[in-house]
Amino acid sequence: MRKQLVVFLAFILVFTSMFTVAPQKSQAASGDSIVAYAKKFEGTPYLFGGSTPTAFDCSGYILYVFKFFGISLPRTSETQFNVGTSVARDNLQAGDLVFFENTYKPGISHTGIYIGNGNFISAESSGVKISNLDTNPYWGPKYAGAKRVSGITTTPPTKPVAPTPTPPAPSKPTPTPPTSFNDVAAKHPAYEAIETLSTQKIISGFPDGSFQPEMQVTRGQAATMINRVLKLRPRFPLSYSDVPATHAFAKDISAMSDAGILSGYEDGSFGMYDPLTKAQLAIILDRAFSMTTTASVLTKPPYIDVPVTYRAAEAIGALKKMDKTTVFQTPNFSIAANATRAQFSAALYSVAELR
Repeated sequence: MRKQLVVFLAFILVFTSMFTVAPQKSQAASGDSIVAYAKKFEGTPYLFGGSTPTAFDCSGYILYVFKFFGISLPRTSETQFNVGTSVARDNLQAGDLVFFENTYKPGISHTGIYIGNGNFISAESSGVKISNLDTNPYWGPKYAGAKRVSGITTTPPTKPVAPTPTPPAPSKPTPTPPTSFNDVAAKHPAYEAIETLSTQKIISGFPDGSFQPEMQVTRGQAATMINRVLKLRPRFPLSYSDVPATHAFAKDISAMSDAGILSGYEDGSFGMYDPLTKAQLAIILDRAFSMTTTASVLTKPPYIDVPVTYRAAEAIGALKKMDKTTVFQTPNFSIAANATRAQFSAALYSVAELR
């Protein structure tokens, strides 16, 4: 009887082992696997504060990719730069984090993942895309360093085999990049700013396909476009005599007024259709994005026609320093001149966190 019991128990053990599911291996955190996973999101749209595959900002993208491999990182590019071990540029390997400075603000302000051959992938203003550290005219000069995060196995790069020389192909003219508007050429100094703001639906063109870069910007338009970046909600009922509550700009104007960024006049009107001067543009952007606390204190006149004692001198100087388009790299600023759509686009693109 005892022998029969032993045989029965042995049979049960063999039978149950046939249907036991072995545990799955966790995702290996190698440099190559991180790069492969990161590339799955190429083309994902950009959104400031975004950290999901619906839309990413630069540090949110890094956070999401590394979290898949069980690696926890801080939320911002600046704090991610404090993690890991520094890596020399000529020793970069797949999976290393690469950092950039002085993009939309001084200091570390953008991060990406190195994928090899001088290329890195990151969430740029145009979405998740691959760029080159050496040849990209924007990212190359802003490279600030790299970090290797612990817990990742890296594979040293293999020495490339020299290709068999081939006769040089006939040179072809460099194609002109496509433009969204028929009156803004790719060589226009505000081209990248206009394209970026248009892509993010902050500013738009006209039904005939034009942008009209030299058209002046009104106070109502300025309030609305700035709030499309800030996304503030009005706290108090609208009280301006010339802004109907049903107007498309009403909520944005109210929110800007509540925040003290762009207020109305003493007679109770807002001046929705009044043109915005360049000096006013600098002042309201400083109120909205704290330019003068980000840029260094003004020590000399920023322009020939802007004395240091002028009330908006610091804001104007900060705008010139933060300019990423060359639009404001001129000898004169023209304080009283009305701001154009191109100038407004260049200014907002330079100081707002759009990259």
